[in-house]
Amino acid sequence: MARTDGVASVMHVRVPAGLAEPAYREVLEVLAEISPVVQALPPGAAVVELRGALRYFGVPAARLCERARVRSLARLSVDLRIGLAPTWALAATASARTPEHGGLITVEPDQVGDFLAPLPVDALHGIGPVQANALTDYGIHSVGMLAALPPATIQRVLGGRAGRMAADRARGIDPRPVTPRSLPMSAAVRHRFERQEMDGATVRARLLDLVVRLAATLRSREQVARGLTLQLDFAAGARWTKTLRLPESSAHDEDLRAAAYRLMDRAGLQRGRLAGLLVRAEDLVAAGASAEQITFDHSREMRLRAEQAVDRANQRFGHGSVGPAALLHKAA
Repeated sequence: MARTDGVASVMHVRVPAGLAEPAYREVLEVLAEISPVVQALPPGAAVVELRGALRYFGVPAARLCERARVRSLARLSVDLRIGLAPTWALAATASARTPEHGGLITVEPDQVGDFLAPLPVDALHGIGPVQANALTDYGIHSVGMLAALPPATIQRVLGGRAGRMAADRARGIDPRPVTPRSLPMSAAVRHRFERQEMDGATVRARLLDLVVRLAATLRSREQVARGLTLQLDFAAGARWTKTLRLPESSAHDEDLRAAAYRLMDRAGLQRGRLAGLLVRAEDLVAAGASAEQITFDHSREMRLRAEQAVDRANQRFGHGSVGPAALLHKAA
């Protein structure tokens, strides 16, 4: 059950769209000055538990939110969009309603129903476009209407787990705690094909692009992955998902590519029509906390140096400026 003990103490923060990774990290540092319980939600959000900070600073939670905004704006020239509420989902819903240039919306426990009721169902945090369309097809257009329905009815529309979550969120219930974490334990990249794709060479080229992007993201965060997940979305709505444990933690293109290709081979595709791909790096740890196998393979050392050069070029000229020859040829 969500906390409703008379205080809004969860702060959900959104940074401007497209903010660079170093600036995002600096925003996290500003938030950590307000409370040590900061959970990063890259690439552009974070959630903060203020309960301990309220006792430490002795000021209302809204004052702490404004303090975070002022410090971020003064030091980094980054204005924040902040929602303050008793639960994570409520705070995230509130932050999404703030102006694009920055602001604060506070939802106290006794204001939850009045705040949520008039919102369209797609404004509720955790409700995706597909779920929102399913609800509106049944005439459920507002969060207030959703909250008035029995949970069993919502489960019949959205399915068991999704229906339970939607019913809870519509009533302001979200039991998730804020877990201090500077960076997430996973990172994912996704591609949706413009039309159903059956060509194996095209799928492999797109998979390679996703792996290269994912590996570059991990290196920019100074993280390595211990596992890799491949998800194939088919045209008929079916989904195939498989996870592979890596022989050793890595954020290198060639290691993640080998794992992704092994997973693709396990899928055993013949003439399946693909609608999309997702590649997710699992069980992330800091690069400095992971041991790396010593090797005397000169060719691998040269490839890793080339990888570093590619990272520097793409950071300077934009992602995709330099990459595997197969991708550049495809783009041409």
